[in-house]
Amino acid sequence: MKDFFKQALEYTFVFNDRIIDTLSESDIIPDKSNKLINHTLNAHEIWNARIKNLKPSVGVWDVREIAVLKAINHQNYTDSLGILEDFDLEITVKYKTSKEDAFQNTIQDIFFHIINHSTYHRGQIATNCKENEIEPLMSDYIFYKRDSL
Repeated sequence: MKDFFKQALEYTFVFNDRIIDTLSESDIIPDKSNKLINHTLNAHEIWNARIKNLKPSVGVWDVREIAVLKAINHQNYTDSLGILEDFDLEITVKYKTSKEDAFQNTIQDIFFHIINHSTYHRGQIATNCKENEIEPLMSDYIFYKRDSL
């Protein structure tokens, strides 16, 4: 199972990076796309912090400069790989949401959520790019697998 998550997290990293590149290379970055890629990376960072029982240093909807997003994406990926190495995926993590509601989930469920959440928002970004006459990035998992062969 860890091998699956390693690949899926790499897919998430690669295509988040490509989205950041697409937005960075655009003459105008649509506000909605900028907010969504920031939100995607912030949520990943927050989930990693929750797993490691750390206080997140970012809010879920904070917006940071596009120039720093690639470094944040890389750090999220590196932190997740470290978690994969150091933790059992069946460990239950107790945490509070940004609204202070208490929940608990396994690391496996959290990683699946991170990956799914990123995919969902990349789809929204693709739609928003198209609406703003920016060539949207095709970020389906199968494209990642085809490129890695």
